[in-house]
Amino acid sequence: MSRKNSNKKKNKPVSGENLHKGTLDITRSGVGYVIVQGQENDILIRPNDFNTAMHGDKVRVRITGDKGRGGRMQGEVVEVLERKQTEFLGRIQLNKNFAFFIAETEKPMPDIYIPEDALNGATDNARAIARIVKWEKNKKPQGEVIEVLDSSNENDLAMKEIILENGFPIGFSDEVIEASERLPDVLSSEEIEKRKDFRNILTFTIDPVDAKDFDDAISFRVLKNGNYEIGVHIADVSYYVEPETALDNSAYERATSVYLPDRVNPMLPERISNELCSLRPHEDKFTFSAVYQITPKAEVKDYWLGRTVIHSDHRYTYEDVQVIIDGGDGPYKDEILILNNISQRLRKQRFKKGAINFSSQEVRFKLDEKGKPIGIMIKESKESHQLIEELMLLANRTVAENVSKLKVNKKPIPFPYRVHDNPDEEKLLPFIEFAKKYGHKFDTKSPEGIAASFNQMLQDAKGKPEQHVLEQLGIRTMAKAIYATENLGHYGLGFEHYTHFTSPIRRYPDILVHRILNEVLNQKIIIDKKMDEKCKHCSERERAAMDAERAANKYKQVEYLKDYLGDEFDGVISGVSSFGFWVETIEHKCEGLVSIHSLFDYDDFRHVESDYCLVGRRSGRTFRMGDKVRIKVVAANLAKRQLDYHWVLTSGVDEPAKPVKAKAEKGKSKKK
Repeated sequence: MSRKNSNKKKNKPVSGENLHKGTLDITRSGVGYVIVQGQENDILIRPNDFNTAMHGDKVRVRITGDKGRGGRMQGEVVEVLERKQTEFLGRIQLNKNFAFFIAETEKPMPDIYIPEDALNGATDNARAIARIVKWEKNKKPQGEVIEVLDSSNENDLAMKEIILENGFPIGFSDEVIEASERLPDVLSSEEIEKRKDFRNILTFTIDPVDAKDFDDAISFRVLKNGNYEIGVHIADVSYYVEPETALDNSAYERATSVYLPDRVNPMLPERISNELCSLRPHEDKFTFSAVYQITPKAEVKDYWLGRTVIHSDHRYTYEDVQVIIDGGDGPYKDEILILNNISQRLRKQRFKKGAINFSSQEVRFKLDEKGKPIGIMIKESKESHQLIEELMLLANRTVAENVSKLKVNKKPIPFPYRVHDNPDEEKLLPFIEFAKKYGHKFDTKSPEGIAASFNQMLQDAKGKPEQHVLEQLGIRTMAKAIYATENLGHYGLGFEHYTHFTSPIRRYPDILVHRILNEVLNQKIIIDKKMDEKCKHCSERERAAMDAERAANKYKQVEYLKDYLGDEFDGVISGVSSFGFWVETIEHKCEGLVSIHSLFDYDDFRHVESDYCLVGRRSGRTFRMGDKVRIKVVAANLAKRQLDYHWVLTSGVDEPAKPVKAKAEKGKSKKK
């Protein structure tokens, strides 16, 4: 069963002045609107003019009518450029020699015709995942069943639905699996001869306890001059995944692995990610490496980039390494402590040069055998994590610097930089005014001054009640990091040059970087004219993966608190809007909404947007972002992934707060 390439163009291109590219948004009523970047109004598309396009597809449209109500032009889809989704979760409706698949989606879409030989064992009314394989104009889409689901396992269904609705395929086509199985287990002796051999140098990996894809390793030795040679070795995925092959096309389509609480939806088949390219202990592996000569004071004296072969001597978990750092014992203790000292020095240098030191917390769920959450853990970044992080940042920066110096025909090489723009002034200025209320001042004369002010604020606020709110709002002022060929630098990290080189098992841009770096080192550079398009695609897929991860985490939070309906918890206000405020429980980091309607018995509240708060008109009571409150869990809706809380009036907090003088904003506002 071979997958059709669903991202190929569906119709022949059409030329003309009235053509526009955009994304189709279909409403529940069935009417569509094409959102065109840079255009003030969307283009209205009637259902008969979709031309096989579905919600979220990138399309080309032709203007067919004058502006109607609301100033919108009318149009028709003339070409589907890229499908958002080709696999759907739904039910089978069986007939005598064929079936229809009815997708379970909020957005209207036609039923999918399934021939008898493509049912894959599905019976009438069975829940299944089906894939569209062909769709001709004015006909129903034709598909195939790729998996029959166990309807009793609601958790599994929910996670698969989240993956599918964000446009990620589940599983791999037979063609891709067969291609991965054909790859050789044994390293070619001829290829080994072409590489620098690090197999006799101490090498190890440090990863989460449940990791299976080890895509980076560290080598270490002391040089005769007293300096250290530190190697950052990355799985050489590009050796196995060649351009324009079935494996490569499949990886590009996904562009990233998706990490959900109970599973990974991988970018590459397990044969590659968990076996051939995973830097498992006591196995020879091909790698792409950045090798440094570094002084004990963490000064980089020299570096080398190239393809290597390594042999990992030991596999650590982060917990193993943290034990050593905290004074405990473990293998290669002295080497670990030296590496940690180097990484901490690199970290201090980075913040001194303008990187912003936002703290990070990761929520992890403890799950039972059926995937149901039975506990929630908060994981913070410790020195064991930073040891690896700083060395990976160094390698990423080095590769970007190296490539940025080169030009072909007096032009920079098209390259996927990882860029992070300066803060958005529109978001930054209100935040600065808010931070002033807590005594924090900002130097806005330059981006460097803003970064230094952020770090000073974070340092001064540490341990204070306002720390959480200032961190959360500060992060929201920041631009989103993306992939781009224009080298804008990375503001948050304080780097002039930056890329992603260190995770090719789970990120497609890293594979692109490996290929280009290899061309540079071999002085055989091939200009990729589609690099801009590839960067945009990878950025979009990254955002979709983040949306999927957020949705899955939210589902687990709702699933967990469903067993605590009626219970009360302490929380912190994490967002404020005209229709209520969000509270994140301190114990579990589970966020729910306290609706303004549930507060009517206490007062009539107005929204003061500039102060991120709700204010009672009579009492002056405030609910401000960052305030600690007591809440009761009143509803947990798994289908909507939504938690509803009620505010609990507790003794000692029922005195009116000092009124806020700022004027309330009219109309509904988005969550801040």
